[in-house]
Amino acid sequence: MKYKVFIDGKEGTTGLRIYERLANRSDIELILISDELRKDINERKKCINLSDVTFLCLPDAAAIEAVSLVENNHTKIIDASTAHRCNPLFAYGFPELGDEFYNKIKNSNRVAVPGCYASGFMSLVYPLIKLGICAKDYPFACNAISGYSGAGKKGISQYEDNARSNEFDAPRLYGMGQMHKHLKEMQYIPGLEEKPLFNPYVCDFYEGMIVTIPLYVSKLNKKVTPKELHELFSNYYKDKDFVKVKEYVENGTETGFLAANHLAGYDYLEIYISGNEERINLTACLDNLGKGASGAALECMNIMLGLDIKTSLNL
Repeated sequence: MKYKVFIDGKEGTTGLRIYERLANRSDIELILISDELRKDINERKKCINLSDVTFLCLPDAAAIEAVSLVENNHTKIIDASTAHRCNPLFAYGFPELGDEFYNKIKNSNRVAVPGCYASGFMSLVYPLIKLGICAKDYPFACNAISGYSGAGKKGISQYEDNARSNEFDAPRLYGMGQMHKHLKEMQYIPGLEEKPLFNPYVCDFYEGMIVTIPLYVSKLNKKVTPKELHELFSNYYKDKDFVKVKEYVENGTETGFLAANHLAGYDYLEIYISGNEERINLTACLDNLGKGASGAALECMNIMLGLDIKTSLNL
């Protein structure tokens, strides 16, 4: 059986990655739209309703419009935009967070793919809340760095411009007004009482991401050592192919350093737990274009279609 797949927004970074992964699949028939008609609402509507699966790699307003164009009960929508991540009618596309997430993805025709930063944040914070280690009013702070591929076409062209300013050589903090678009889901999905303090940096490498959550042990609901927390996380994500809790090392890694780009090209996420009896660091490392975008979208498609969850994904 061949599944008909349409990528609405194939020209963007995420859409192109999805297209590249599916182009040679014998079980997939890609529905293509000509460049001159890719913004034509009637042509998009036709393609969406012909498909078994439509990926939305669009700005929020266009993604909302695309969902409104569905006129049947079989087309499955996988939305990579921000538009529906806090919508209870959409499954949140992070199956490793728990059976309820996996089953909702499996049984739904509507899935919202998590944001890249939010994927790292959620992998760390959701278990803390679920296991009762942190209360929902814990004052979470989050520091994160990403490669510039997450900045979209305009941002990528700025970084790859030979005449660029030397400011692009250094990490650049943004979202300083604490209004980053991922903050809504970072609060909503784990049920936090307040949005976290979030400081994201874009850096001069193409893809990859590190997200770090610092904890004061004295402020936790349950006092744990880093080793004890490591064991809890290892059990929480036991046998999960796409979330791997790395071996405990007090300094995080054997060298004491962790490169944000070392999972570039891979579709899983790594968790590192380090620290001491007073302060603990939880760190997630992932590819912002993999588990943070196209990889997560395809993982959800595999679940929705009843395929091997690892199909077309790089572990």
